[in-house]
Amino acid sequence: MRIIDILKRYRELLANLVSRDLKSRYRGSVLGLLWTVLTPLFMALIYIFFLRLLMGRGVAIRHEEIIIGVFAWQFTVQSIQSGMTSITGNGNLVKKIYFPRIIIPLSTTLSALVNYLLMLVVQFLIVAVLLFMNNSHLSPATALIPLLIAYHTMFNLSFALITAASHVYFRDTQHFVGLFLSAWFFMSPVMYSLNMLDAMASSRPWIADVYMLNPLSAIITAYRAIQIPDVVFPWSWASVTGFAWPFLLFLFSFKIFQRSQRNFADLL
Repeated sequence: MRIIDILKRYRELLANLVSRDLKSRYRGSVLGLLWTVLTPLFMALIYIFFLRLLMGRGVAIRHEEIIIGVFAWQFTVQSIQSGMTSITGNGNLVKKIYFPRIIIPLSTTLSALVNYLLMLVVQFLIVAVLLFMNNSHLSPATALIPLLIAYHTMFNLSFALITAASHVYFRDTQHFVGLFLSAWFFMSPVMYSLNMLDAMASSRPWIADVYMLNPLSAIITAYRAIQIPDVVFPWSWASVTGFAWPFLLFLFSFKIFQRSQRNFADLL
């Protein structure tokens, strides 16, 4: 069954699962959904503080770039971590009711998307204020951000699908994913911009190309380029390839998930 058909036929179930996930995420919490914004914002402030300590006052640190990078990274991490345990955490549902199992990791990804959209409201305000303090403003290209969000969501869903299926068969997946995310964080421009790689890339140009093959490098840089007027996206064969990976990854992860889901009920 194609994913479009699945969305049409099981839209009510999908909506209920998304609603359940959002309600249970902060159940019993005093601040509730505010943690959606407070967590990445607090992380961004920590990164800004330590970057300032490590690099000194002589190095320009653009706070708006860090804010954008951390919020986008948080969306990816939340999608992968919640998607990875989505099937194993819903064993009773998988065993008792027949429906396309892809609905479950899709619901957690959409739940993470809702949280990200709430974060973006705060992000736009903060970035607009920071740019205004530097006699600038949000770029008109910001209007294109829904397209980038849709692309980013597809990318996150790809990882949610493949980790969800893998976690059913191999429970050590969560440990490997934790290590992978730690390494991926430092290999992506979350708390720094691509400009900080210029010194290293000047003597070794291939470093910049390898770096842009990372799809998240392309995604985060694109977020910055369409919001901040003087940030230019580095178009090259490497960045175009980095943008192409998520399409191939989605097709691959969708097929892997569809093939492996037939054994989910027996393994849970």
